Amino acid sequence: MTKDIPDNLVRRTAFPASVSRAVGTPLQPSVVYASPDPDTLDAQYEGGAFGYTYSREGHPNASVLASKIDALEGAEGGLITATGMAAVTATLLGLLSHGDHIIGGNQLYGRSLRMLTKELPRYGISHTLADPTDIAAIEAAVTPQTKMILVEVVSNPTLRVADMDGIAALAKEKGLILVVDNTFTTPRAYRPFEHGADVVIHSITKLLAGHSDAMLGYVAARDPAHREAIEGTIVTLGLSGSPYDCWMAERGLMSFHLRYDRAEENAAKLADHIAQLGARVLYPGRPDHPDHNRAGALLGPRFGNMVSFEIQGGRAAANALTRAMPDMAFAPTLGDIGTTVSHAASSSHRGLTPEGRAALGMSEGFFRVSVGVEDIALLKDEFSRGFAAL
Repeated sequence: MTKDIPDNLVRRTAFPASVSRAVGTPLQPSVVYASPDPDTLDAQYEGGAFGYTYSREGHPNASVLASKIDALEGAEGGLITATGMAAVTATLLGLLSHGDHIIGGNQLYGRSLRMLTKELPRYGISHTLADPTDIAAIEAAVTPQTKMILVEVVSNPTLRVADMDGIAALAKEKGLILVVDNTFTTPRAYRPFEHGADVVIHSITKLLAGHSDAMLGYVAARDPAHREAIEGTIVTLGLSGSPYDCWMAERGLMSFHLRYDRAEENAAKLADHIAQLGARVLYPGRPDHPDHNRAGALLGPRFGNMVSFEIQGGRAAANALTRAMPDMAFAPTLGDIGTTVSHAASSSHRGLTPEGRAALGMSEGFFRVSVGVEDIALLKDEFSRGFAAL
């Protein structure tokens, strides 16, 4: 019988040597990495030598992506997680312990609110939600057990602008860890580490990746001890991001600045158009926004690509509006290259009672628009059709 199967068929074969190099970043999906001997593996784990071991503990595509976001944020040693909420979870569980107290902005992303109000209490970690636009309210929430403040620079979805200077000064005075979710603003508009933040979080899924096809998070810490604690939580809880998603997100990140600038330009024009159609509009770049002056001082001309508005007529009007815009993606997310429309009461903040949403300014007619890069004339036409259906 002919022996037609080589003895080494199941052995891994190295890529052929080449004097040229790949232009695109190689995708490395390997789960495990081989070291030459136990001494080398010890050196890797103990920090004496650099090398990958098991992809839950890190892999090349995560390193490449993290280094690029580090450059955007002015950070070092950023960590990639499976989702934005994984970054939030790793930060909170890595840095807080039983008996600690955290102050959260009262208009955080819905799942971040749930993390503070439903999940952390199970670990003996208490919380207070306070208005981040009111530094007196934040200060009044501080207790002897307070260890951390978690805020978004621009809130989701009401687009209120936090008093970041006041909060940073308070955190420094009280010795508190200031964690900033910079997903909405992105480092194109605001770099939290330059303004006193201790930890910066991103949902890469949104504007950084920008194509609705990769789900990841990012977290970076100023203090190496904080970074080590967060990384340990990521690895232990299995919150790491996959190589494929990192590879896709890096591709999206290459056009981030171009997408952001075009979407921001569209957002300013669309906000004015929706206001002319008769809705109450929230956009930090408009003089009628309650935090317009603060936004200008904090963000300069970078008011972002997010626009929120409110119509009358309750759920019936909300249904009519979205049904009249079938080509506009009605979806519970943000950051796609195209425009998406979301409805807080049925998506991000559905976990709150109607009274709870009303207290934060989110009625059944409240919408958030993540403005994309389409031609502005197309966007204006689509929203005009939507409002005509009302």
